[in-house]
Amino acid sequence: MHRYIPNTKQDRDEMLDVIGANSIDDLFKDIPKSLRLDRDLKIDDSLSELEIRNHMKKLGNKNQTIDDLTCFLGAGMYDHYIPSLIGHIASRGEFLTSYTPYQAEISQGTLRVIFEYQTLISNLTGMDVSNASMYDGPTACAEAGLVAADVTRKNKVIISKTVHPEVRKVVKTYMKFRDIELIEVDMKDGVTDVDKLKEVADDNTAGIIVQNPNFFGIIENLKEIEEITHNTKKAKFITYVDPISLGVLKSPGDLGADIVVGEGQSLGNKLNFGGPTLGFMAVKQKLARKIPGRIVGETVDKDNKRSFVLTLQAREQHIRRYKAISNICSNQGLNALMSAIYLVTMGKEGLKEVAIQSLQKAHYAFDKITESGKFKPVFNKPFFKEFAVKSDIKVNEVNEKLLENKILGGYDLGKDYNDIDNSILFAVTEKRTKEEIDKLVSVLEVL
Repeated sequence: MHRYIPNTKQDRDEMLDVIGANSIDDLFKDIPKSLRLDRDLKIDDSLSELEIRNHMKKLGNKNQTIDDLTCFLGAGMYDHYIPSLIGHIASRGEFLTSYTPYQAEISQGTLRVIFEYQTLISNLTGMDVSNASMYDGPTACAEAGLVAADVTRKNKVIISKTVHPEVRKVVKTYMKFRDIELIEVDMKDGVTDVDKLKEVADDNTAGIIVQNPNFFGIIENLKEIEEITHNTKKAKFITYVDPISLGVLKSPGDLGADIVVGEGQSLGNKLNFGGPTLGFMAVKQKLARKIPGRIVGETVDKDNKRSFVLTLQAREQHIRRYKAISNICSNQGLNALMSAIYLVTMGKEGLKEVAIQSLQKAHYAFDKITESGKFKPVFNKPFFKEFAVKSDIKVNEVNEKLLENKILGGYDLGKDYNDIDNSILFAVTEKRTKEEIDKLVSVLEVL
């Protein structure tokens, strides 16, 4: 697309003549004069292309990115290594229009991308069916709550306070406007308080949502929560997962999850200052007709060649209209494509290596940071690639000092948890080197 559309006065006059308008103002005559702005906009004079490029470059240079800083910030978005192969393949001409296939069967390339993506997500999560990708992790989680309420015909969803705070906020918004009661269950030593969960779960519970590894990076006892969900209340067990962790942890499907959702940014997608990303959702076979979005299936054409079709889109508003319980009508096609390329490129062993390195380096960093006693553990639980430590120093002061040393520090847990003061959440991925971790430790020690 051009940076500007070079319409001359003659071009404009010809277009106005075709539509029967005498002037540009005629295009807005249906808007009452009292609502129109009767003066010029208060903006600077126009700039030339060269001037605007230089101006935008100066503004952009004020940002500091992970190319400039060593990143130890996670909390939902992670600085994982992205093989250069992904960008090269994703930018091929065949994928330039990777989007929702409205005229499905003539979009065989797009359908195949979605089919492969679905297969990879299903295998990764240990589930039977995955849909085309969703907007992001939080909305995927909210949609999972709606699915649980729909299939159980119940109107209460329980979510652990160890689930990412932003995810909980989005779920709360979705549930509010569907008249579904949302209960947040307390945590105990960084994990879901199982005793409290048993107290709040009842016969009206549609689903129970837990994150693993949770917001603090800690491994939850999914098996115990699954038993409460299924054996006691017959609700749907929903798990929100970090896909990288599934390189070493048992899959949610093996642990009895009914619905698995999560944020797919770490699967080959850049941080992009927070987006766009993609959400994934995978379910057991019996829920296939209830999930939002589309499902692509494999078949053969009239020549008996492998081909793909849009198998299910039953919940879309253009099919079920007012009966649809979701308005999801597109998928994050490009982001899903990059995730699929990433998973194929890494393979089982590659993903396992990423997970193991993240795990080992995070534990090395944790041991070094807490070695002197200046920073102490907030929780005493097994963790994956994130951990929380606390000190007598305010978190903003810690992060300011780290930034002076070209280090992007951790997340201030006090923003979301009033009972956790001066505590910081660090994330360590496979990208971090021993030298970078040691530098982090050395800066923290002299605070």
